[in-house]
Amino acid sequence: MLTNQHSFIFLGDSYTIGEGVDLTENFPNQLVKKIKKASGKIFEPTIIAKTGWTTGELLENIAMKNINGNFTFSTLLIGVNNQYRGMDINMYKKEFEYLLQKAIAYVDDPSHVFVVSIPDWGCTPFAKDRDRNKIRLEIDHYNEINSKISMSHDCNYIEITSGGRIRCNAAKFLADDGLHPSSAEYDIWSDAILASLVSKKLI
Repeated sequence: MLTNQHSFIFLGDSYTIGEGVDLTENFPNQLVKKIKKASGKIFEPTIIAKTGWTTGELLENIAMKNINGNFTFSTLLIGVNNQYRGMDINMYKKEFEYLLQKAIAYVDDPSHVFVVSIPDWGCTPFAKDRDRNKIRLEIDHYNEINSKISMSHDCNYIEITSGGRIRCNAAKFLADDGLHPSSAEYDIWSDAILASLVSKKLI
């Protein structure tokens, strides 16, 4: 093993696994490439994510995988499927707290945890027949919860929702399904995380 090899665990759902794009183009893989270019450090990505997962399903799969700690950094992006299914938001709050504690335990330092805000799928072409305003308000409520919990634990919060709303109708930033982000959108997310890593002198 190379002496400058580190590890990065990414927890989430379709936005983390990169539904609709090549695996190498999701934001975790783009991020580790950029870290290597910026610092020379090689990070091994571990991705625990699947399209459709809610907070509860992510918790269940983490438990089944019995993942040990000792990662350098972690990210958490979860909740859109809770909102999509109309689940109890109070359950989201409880389960997100558990997941964030897991993300912190994996790296043993809250300053090494990066929570990414939930994108607003309601502004995409996929949602043209849905109540876009309702979705927007609900996504904002979810992000209000996850941002407050993240800040209470002194974790980093990466807000990508507002910019995504501006870009979400441009084909360049959408996968072919008209719902999920394209590699160009993930490029912006990975840049935001990288900028935070650099500004805090973590790499």
